Amino acid sequence: MRAVPVWLVPATVTLLATLAGLDAAQPWRDELATWSAATRGVAGLFRLAGTIDAATGPYYLLMHAWLAVAGDSVAALRLPSALAMAATAGLTAVLGHRLWDTRVGTLAGLLFAVLPGTSRYGQEARPYALAGALAVLSTLLLVDALRRPSRWRWVGYAAATTALGLTHLVALTLLAAHAVAVLTGSVRTGPAAGGEVEGRAGESSGGGGRGSPDRLLGYWLATVVPVAVAVAPLALLARGQRARQLDWVDAARPGDLAALAGGVAQSGVVGGVLLGLAALGAARAGRRGLLPVSCVLAPVLLLFLAGLVVPIWVPRYLVFVVPFGCLLAGAALSSARLPAALAVVALTGLLGLPDQAALRRTHEWPRGATVDYRAVAEIVGRDRQPGDAVVYSPRDSWLFLDLGLRYHLGGRTPRDALLVEGQERRGDLWAVECDRPAECLAEVDRVWLVLAGRRSEPLAAVPGTKGDALRDRFAVARVWPRPGITLALLTRRG
Repeated sequence: MRAVPVWLVPATVTLLATLAGLDAAQPWRDELATWSAATRGVAGLFRLAGTIDAATGPYYLLMHAWLAVAGDSVAALRLPSALAMAATAGLTAVLGHRLWDTRVGTLAGLLFAVLPGTSRYGQEARPYALAGALAVLSTLLLVDALRRPSRWRWVGYAAATTALGLTHLVALTLLAAHAVAVLTGSVRTGPAAGGEVEGRAGESSGGGGRGSPDRLLGYWLATVVPVAVAVAPLALLARGQRARQLDWVDAARPGDLAALAGGVAQSGVVGGVLLGLAALGAARAGRRGLLPVSCVLAPVLLLFLAGLVVPIWVPRYLVFVVPFGCLLAGAALSSARLPAALAVVALTGLLGLPDQAALRRTHEWPRGATVDYRAVAEIVGRDRQPGDAVVYSPRDSWLFLDLGLRYHLGGRTPRDALLVEGQERRGDLWAVECDRPAECLAEVDRVWLVLAGRRSEPLAAVPGTKGDALRDRFAVARVWPRPGITLALLTRRG
């Protein structure tokens, strides 16, 4: 095993885990937002960023380029996240090797690979997996820059950290942990890349005190300034959109901290195991564990304290701290004999199997709240007739009923009878509907009514003038209740 790169086995196991059943669960509403954004033109993407979801704009731009090459199948949408999770596992193993040794790195990477949360966010077309990879890469480059200071190492750290902030603004809370590492000098000793002796790092990088604490602090601050300049415009734009983008988020509560481990691991049991092992590793690691401990605690506490004042606490925003928890857990396991340590990793994977199976059935949040867009699309695609129209209720919800139908049907989607201005032209995730629905439906004989939730009386569930127009002119011919959604076929009276 010594001849095998430390990153290879964890990255391979993670890739296999995330590719298994990659397209089994249909895209959920957040992934539909990604699809809607990424399939627009570049000008449409910039309009969207100016209206809502600016924080995710750079990721949408990346996905726009990717989908232009790979297409927009479910597997294509999710493949970048699967690759990013594999990279995260490999980088975690390398970081464990830098801070401890090969055994710690390998165990940490393998433990990360078997977590249900790794598969969950490695199979989601959202930026969390990419943020995790960049978080570990940024931290790894910081360790190398602190141990063997050079201009290009600091440039690499600045580039990775800038990419991290542009991918996921919340992940920049990691800079607080990096500041702790710089100020305490906790990573300036230990095994170095290529087996170099750390006591000679200053000599190898030019000497002259380049590795002194004051110099290193100056280098770090000089590196962080351009990062802040690059990310600040995006952060300011996103701040102005927070009330609209996060209007569904509640203020943080003390109990949220207790539930965080299970949330990011996507399993209460596995999260508890990871938390226990990480705590044990932190207690045993001493000064060497200060960096990964800070990389877990600083982002969690900063986001939690901010969430007490401003509703921003969302557990999945903290997925990027999981690799650092795995590093501490790997340090705890490394004190045991290798077969016993691997057995613990395997047992952790077995404990997460029910959650692994569940996340491949649905990605909806909260767990089990499935919205079966695909089933509704199959019915409409099978039974639609020329001249049919489709109406959605509600149109402005976070369920994105119209996006769900359009994703699965594409050009076979019936005419959107009430559509006045589409999402791309409007620069939004929601479309504008006709304010005189009776006139807009005047020439329509059959309507496919798509409703959120299970509705036994579809027409009665449509509010306002839209509901009045449908009830006056149409009768229900048939209803198809499906998980989280109801489809009804309406025909004109008489």
